[in-house]
Amino acid sequence: MKTVILEVREPGEALAGFARAWRDGKAARSARISFASPELLWKVLTAKRWELLKALCGAGPVSIREAARRVHRDVKAVHGDVTALLNSGVLERAEGGAIVFPYEAVKVEFTLQAA
Repeated sequence: MKTVILEVREPGEALAGFARAWRDGKAARSARISFASPELLWKVLTAKRWELLKALCGAGPVSIREAARRVHRDVKAVHGDVTALLNSGVLERAEGGAIVFPYEAVKVEFTLQAA
């Protein structure tokens, strides 16, 4: 099962992990998409966008119109959510302009600590 990990990591920490993988020549065991703060993660992954990801999980390339149909929402509203998810690297464009969430599972990781 192809899983993506959505995580909260400092930008420097994320870059260090990338540099380590590049230097070692070893691919990561799973894909990771990092956010600089929990607030940014939740700003990007609103409830409606999370619902959209669930509908696209493992579905392969679909049109925005088809994605809107699957979540029973207006195409214009889904288009705005798709644009935000594409800009954040969560969704990808497939050939022909379709959108794709190329994962079958999502794991979210972050730690909440006392200030």
